[in-house]
Amino acid sequence: MSTTSRPFTDRTEAGRALAVRLAEHAAPELVVLGLPRGGVVIAAEVARALRGALDVVVVRKVGVPWQPELAMGAIAAVDQDVETVRDERVIGHLQMDDETFDRAREREIVELRRREEAYRQGRPAPPLAGRPVILVDDGLATGSTMRAAVAAVRRQQPARLTIAVPVASPQACERFTTEVDDVVCLWAPETFSAVGQAYEDFRATTDDEVRGALARSAAA
Repeated sequence: MSTTSRPFTDRTEAGRALAVRLAEHAAPELVVLGLPRGGVVIAAEVARALRGALDVVVVRKVGVPWQPELAMGAIAAVDQDVETVRDERVIGHLQMDDETFDRAREREIVELRRREEAYRQGRPAPPLAGRPVILVDDGLATGSTMRAAVAAVRRQQPARLTIAVPVASPQACERFTTEVDDVVCLWAPETFSAVGQAYEDFRATTDDEVRGALARSAAA
């Protein structure tokens, strides 16, 4: 996709556009995993169109204690496994010791597990071993949380792993080509500044919207 304007009205439209590009990935036993919150809205459209099972991979940034928005790593969970990725550049620049990182990680694991329970509402996570899996988010900037999600899903030994996003920085798209079987990105502008630049409506997705998408998919 080549455009200088915002290509998507909102996440729902972006999900439908992504589903069209992913049509050839439809397969028996397909699982579509959304990264909460915004990625789940998009993943729901993909799962519906491709007739796949919908679930979440809950991811959390591990923020610097005195500057929480600055990530020094990320965690993701699939079933009982928690995968951790570290941003060694940030850790080294701030001279962060392992104990400080580990304390921040443990706090995020508690929140990650709380969100998993709240989103699934008692429904078990689908098995991924031997199944094709598509990981979906509403966009990739640095890709740190997606890296954690990829590592967590890889541990479950899926048959094939695809990353699919409506928008990403060109660098993030390129980075993941060596980590998964396929990367589908609809828009990777050279002037990338933030994921929100691809959407006319980029309001925050709520927990209720995530729960609703998962419940509707489970009932379908």
